[in-house]
Amino acid sequence: MHSNLLCAAALALAVPLARAQDSLPQMREEVKKLQQRIDELEGRVKDAESTATQAATQASSRPQSESALNPGISAILNGVYGNLQRDPNTYRLNGFVPTMGDVSPGKRGLSLGESELGFTANVDHLFRGTLIASISPDNDSIGVEEGYIQTIGLSHGFTIKAGRFFSALGYQNQIHAHAWDFTDQPLAMKAFLGGQLNEDGVQFRWVAPTALYWDLGTELGRGRAFPASLSGSGKNGAASLNFFTHVGGDIGDSIAWQTGLSHLRTNPSNRRYDDVDSAGSAVTNSFSGTSRLWVIDGVLKWSPNGNATYNNFKLQGEYFHRKEDGSLTFDTASAALTNSLSSRQSGWYAQGVYQFLPQWRAGYRFDQLSSGSTSIGLVDSGVRTAADFPILAAYKPKKHSVMVDWNPSEFSRIRLQLARDYSRMGLPDTQMFLQYIVSLGAHGAHKF
Repeated sequence: MHSNLLCAAALALAVPLARAQDSLPQMREEVKKLQQRIDELEGRVKDAESTATQAATQASSRPQSESALNPGISAILNGVYGNLQRDPNTYRLNGFVPTMGDVSPGKRGLSLGESELGFTANVDHLFRGTLIASISPDNDSIGVEEGYIQTIGLSHGFTIKAGRFFSALGYQNQIHAHAWDFTDQPLAMKAFLGGQLNEDGVQFRWVAPTALYWDLGTELGRGRAFPASLSGSGKNGAASLNFFTHVGGDIGDSIAWQTGLSHLRTNPSNRRYDDVDSAGSAVTNSFSGTSRLWVIDGVLKWSPNGNATYNNFKLQGEYFHRKEDGSLTFDTASAALTNSLSSRQSGWYAQGVYQFLPQWRAGYRFDQLSSGSTSIGLVDSGVRTAADFPILAAYKPKKHSVMVDWNPSEFSRIRLQLARDYSRMGLPDTQMFLQYIVSLGAHGAHKF
């Protein structure tokens, strides 16, 4: 019985072995074909690598093409027709020290506004450079509006910017004129910053690695413009210091928001301004001391499901509060009388812009300033009278502005703006502006 079982097992093994032997030539042929295909593919890979190496060698042996070295170049053209009830050359903000900056509402009649010429490019893997020049239409002069380098290779959310740049003080100050929602700036920026503060210095910014946007930063500046000394600082170190932070996020799919807090500290020395005395004679006064400015800003944007193509709304506002203490010199060229000065002043604006149709927007802005409490030592001591400082008389300037603009594309805009300006005591000004803005060439994205 055991022998029968052994025979049966041997027979069962013999059959598959015989079949395997019969299929061996066929298997060898298939293996051979597979090896040939592998050899062919390896040859193609080697040819491709050789071609790529040769191309890279040729590229490295010749200079880079001009297109690889050219920066992004853009030009902004801005034209305005102004119809002003009051002479813009006599414009002033009653209750506030003149900044000597370009804060007037504009010119009467047709004028070519300030144009911009911009150059932007990555320098290498570590730095990016930006130069934006402003071209004045009156004397054909060219000034540097912004010119800085910025790091692009730092990790952990850090960025460093050095050169001349618009300070991150509040929200509106960082936006170029062609991207404003209204033809002119809010009164608060005119009173507290002299228009727009572009500082020479260095900025450090850190963006937190959080789901909710949060940044912290500081700026060290030369103090080249108001509210520092208008002639610039003679210090080796920083003459102005700005701290800022912003927080922002989304509410659902349709709403985005951002709010910020800034604090600018500077110590002006002989900061001069022009006024008239009680006899109506022109005098030049100067202030030396400390200036502390706080700014709170907020922006809210709405678009249905995040799509701003047809309808969207933007609400924006800022509150300014300034505290200055020091000494005021009356009539520096003659009497040169000096005593204390202390002031607490504030101002704010709120504006809303609604896109009611594709390419069409309408907006309203309200501005309000308060000259607050100002203590002049020369007046308090009886040496001079309040009439010798008419520009510092208590007053609350305000302004109403409405606008509608048509935007055929992202590169062009035509705007009509009407305003009622109460900046000058007892002299309200009705203003009308018709403006065009066109952008030529490459242009980066605008601020949030």
